[in-house]
Amino acid sequence: MANEMNSADDPHEAADHHTNASYDTSTDEQEIAALLEQLASGVDNAADQLMPLVYDRLRGLAQKMLRNESPSHTLQPTALVNEAYIRMLGQSQVNWQGKTHFFAIGARMMRRILVDHARRKLSQKRGGSLHRISLEEDLCISKRSDEDVLAIEDALSKLSELDPRQAQIVELRFYGGLTVEEVAEVLKVSKRTVESDWTMLRAWLRRELTSEQST
Repeated sequence: MANEMNSADDPHEAADHHTNASYDTSTDEQEIAALLEQLASGVDNAADQLMPLVYDRLRGLAQKMLRNESPSHTLQPTALVNEAYIRMLGQSQVNWQGKTHFFAIGARMMRRILVDHARRKLSQKRGGSLHRISLEEDLCISKRSDEDVLAIEDALSKLSELDPRQAQIVELRFYGGLTVEEVAEVLKVSKRTVESDWTMLRAWLRRELTSEQST
């Protein structure tokens, strides 16, 4: 993925980081929860008030997703955050279940944007050679190409048909960077269940991607 941008490269990040630093964590969470309720109720300025409170976390998710992209990748964290936020606000009838659920949806939107981006680029290439996907110990993928993004998406789609909850665990942990506790909160299962599934799913995903390379 593209190299992570320094905070100095993005004046928005520096400003938002300074702003968010002044918030007490518990107060911050209460404000986010209240604004999400207003957002669901259609309050006009709720989205504008929410953005400064969630920007740093969303940008952190974007940086994580883009960190291992190939150097030629054209998306930048700020653009990914902005596009994801617009898509999130464009959803209808979303029952926002708090801060963790909000960021889980944000991760899903970013994943879809990256997949759409990869498909557009590959359609323009008219082919291109596949190369070996290198999985690191923490399940990050080194120098992910457009082909890699789509291979992961295919594996995740296959897993969704086999076990939707386990597919959500991969999405939230791998793409969203959520902790085991946060995933358990979103899916309403025990921490032990997430830990057990995640250990198994890492091995499953490695096998799937290795199989994809050999076909």
